[in-house]
Amino acid sequence: MVKKVLLGFVAAIALLLVFAATRPDSFRVERSITIKAAPAKVYALLNDFHNFPSWSPWQDLDPAMKVTHGGAASGQGAIYEWVGNSAVGAGRMEILKAQPEASITVKLDFLQPFEAHNTAEYTLANSTDGTTVTWAMYGPSPYVSKVMGIFVSMDSMIGKDFERGLAKLKAVAEK
Repeated sequence: MVKKVLLGFVAAIALLLVFAATRPDSFRVERSITIKAAPAKVYALLNDFHNFPSWSPWQDLDPAMKVTHGGAASGQGAIYEWVGNSAVGAGRMEILKAQPEASITVKLDFLQPFEAHNTAEYTLANSTDGTTVTWAMYGPSPYVSKVMGIFVSMDSMIGKDFERGLAKLKAVAEK
């Protein structure tokens, strides 16, 4: 009896691991909000990492977080590095491409609590009510992420943070 239960358990784990291997090799999380402000004002908040703490959804998780700025003052080549508590970890962002009032592409490297290398994009579009901002993050899904994704999706983990950050961005931009 114990042998059958153990065999069933091993078979279930094997099926789970095989199923994980069939999951997509990449992920994308995206959220949007409309802000009653001109694209130039919103773009300025996104294109300069010195403004990031004013709307970052993670800033409140570790107010003592150590931040270092490098590279260009803003736009392409600007760098933002952080080291914080277990809630925010450590990492680095670098603006790779900045198209005025249209889009910003950021190389996003998480170093702790786990290593991951992704891309974040902010796109801005004129709308009748102001500017629609879309915040997206995408990158590879290594096998470990595929296994974890069976139980919790990247969208559910990060989507709420994006929504909170966009709401804070809206509040700052509409002042």
